Amino acid sequence: MNAHVSLDQLRRCHIAVDLGAARTRVFVKGVGLAVDQPSAAAVNTRTGSLIAVGEFAERMTGRTPGYIRVVRPVSGGSVVDVEMAQRMLRHLLGEKLRRALRRKPWLRAAACTPHEADPLAQRAAVETLVGLGARRVELVDTLVAAAVGCGLPVERAEATMILVCGAATTQVAVLSLGSIVTAERIKVGGEAIDHAIVQHLRHRHELMLPSQSVRPLQLALSGNGLSPDGPTSTEIHGRDVATGLARSVQVDTAAVRDAIHTPLTAVLDGIGKVLRDCPPDLVADLADRGVTMVGGSALLPGLDQMLRDATGMPVTIAERPDVCAILGLGAMLEGRVRPMVLDPLSA
Repeated sequence: MNAHVSLDQLRRCHIAVDLGAARTRVFVKGVGLAVDQPSAAAVNTRTGSLIAVGEFAERMTGRTPGYIRVVRPVSGGSVVDVEMAQRMLRHLLGEKLRRALRRKPWLRAAACTPHEADPLAQRAAVETLVGLGARRVELVDTLVAAAVGCGLPVERAEATMILVCGAATTQVAVLSLGSIVTAERIKVGGEAIDHAIVQHLRHRHELMLPSQSVRPLQLALSGNGLSPDGPTSTEIHGRDVATGLARSVQVDTAAVRDAIHTPLTAVLDGIGKVLRDCPPDLVADLADRGVTMVGGSALLPGLDQMLRDATGMPVTIAERPDVCAILGLGAMLEGRVRPMVLDPLSA
């Protein structure tokens, strides 16, 4: 259960799992990204049986009769309900994949864990995979996996800064020579930003958004909505808090921008702290290389521009930010990551 797993051990793994609060992703060696679904399961509370997992369960949120409950077995980056997480994973993998994995007599799995996950969280991740038949589980820091996945030159002796924007947490780190120099985990993620928008609409416009208007912000402000040169107002449909009837309002985008500034200040504080704890030589590297954003919430419109304005550093969004971590783990599994050579004299 060592967070600093050797690449050799990872190369022996058959399957990699990234259990996130929002989505679950599974990479199977030789197959590629096999599962990418919401981390949700719908349960019949009368019988305890699973009705749906992933996409279908997600669609049921807020629309179910009393006896169906939609549960999320992962919260804040760690598994909170091991048994449910196992059942969800089992169904997401599907019969065909499970059969293929069952043929491996000594199944090894790798999993991402958030930076400095406490031992209980690590153990929950391990137990979840052991319940699926893994004989051995290697844990890899999400930050390292994501940095590898978006092709940052992690193993060189120069600083790279990565910001992993998850649903429940944001993690920021400076990496050099293949490992983490300083890192912070901030308890604010995409959900907090969504929540700030929902609250803003509720207080300012007395409008309730349906829970399914996925990423209310995305809908309202798609395109360049959150950058200052975007549209000044947007029409949003919802339900009136007082009467319960449907209505639409014109929402001022500048006000929405201000509303999401509050959760974002926590992220900026985290970045500041990491930079303060970082050796000056590395900070100098970062000034011209900047920050790379990965994670599903990196795609929130205008988020990168806000960070640029606040830090004065170049900010880039990775190519496929939402799947960087799992693809990084996959690259380690398939041996595409070169181990660092630390013995230049003999070469």
